[in-house]
Amino acid sequence: MDLSTTYLGLKLRTPLVPSASPLSEDLDNLKRLEDAGAAAIVLHSLFEEQIRYERYEFHHYLTFGTESYPEALTFFPEPADFHVGPETYLRHVSKAKEMVKIPILASLNGSTLGGWIDFAKLIQQAGADGLELNIYSIPTDPDLTAADVEKTYLDIVAAVKSVVSIPVAVKLSPFFTNFANLAKRLDEAGADGLVLFNRFYQPDIELETLDVTPNVLLSTPMAMRLPLRWIAILHGRISLSLAATSGIHRGADALKMLMAGADATMLCSVLLRRGIDHLKVIEKEMCEWMEEHEYESVGQLQASLSQENCPDPSAFERAQYMKALSSYPSARI
Repeated sequence: MDLSTTYLGLKLRTPLVPSASPLSEDLDNLKRLEDAGAAAIVLHSLFEEQIRYERYEFHHYLTFGTESYPEALTFFPEPADFHVGPETYLRHVSKAKEMVKIPILASLNGSTLGGWIDFAKLIQQAGADGLELNIYSIPTDPDLTAADVEKTYLDIVAAVKSVVSIPVAVKLSPFFTNFANLAKRLDEAGADGLVLFNRFYQPDIELETLDVTPNVLLSTPMAMRLPLRWIAILHGRISLSLAATSGIHRGADALKMLMAGADATMLCSVLLRRGIDHLKVIEKEMCEWMEEHEYESVGQLQASLSQENCPDPSAFERAQYMKALSSYPSARI
């Protein structure tokens, strides 16, 4: 069975790609993921705050106490002249490339045009095959317009693409006024792919301590409906590679995403729940279904049910909402 696909210009053995998660922090896990069938790996994210904090710490200890000896300040160049940052992440990228043969995609998580843009160049030099920009921004300023928010995203992509030659994918949330328009503009800005969608981990309130606390909830297969819809709508309208993430737990889930038009299907929650070797189960389920339905390759089924190829294109729009409500049996008391 030919499960091969192309994502970000990279030829992959299968569409199954572990997404950014704590699993990739351990180098031994990278080899286990490759052995279990991963076609590529997205490394855990490096956060903009980590880069900013490390630079702050460096400058703090470099200049600590120098106010007592003014001439000591001249011994060192200004902090802007230093190329500092989380060197551990760069070493991790380099060691990952040495350990496995499959493509390694680094991940940067940020929200502003900060030092992490410059760090993208260092990630490329460390050997990464591609870069995923996980832009995580929660606009809270009531005077900030939707156009301003989208411009930040476009500026980040343009800035990163100006300093690297490796492919760049953008991981997005669905919370935009017109997502199709933003996708088109990201394509024009130079992005090589979109990863749909980022799952924002919402805060919770601890009643006993009266604290606002982080709360991580792993996805379920229900979460795949949103990316499935938008991948189906976008396929054929933009030239970007499309990766599906959120809710892919079974071979059937991956197949549906591919039929909608995805080039890659990314896995996280299911591997955290069931372990790395569950990759083999998902690949086997895909092969069994394709064999039973007489498909010889992923290419035969890919995008066969995207909006442009679907017998009922309206199924991905408002008509689906009305049909769903009308088909539900009336409640009986």
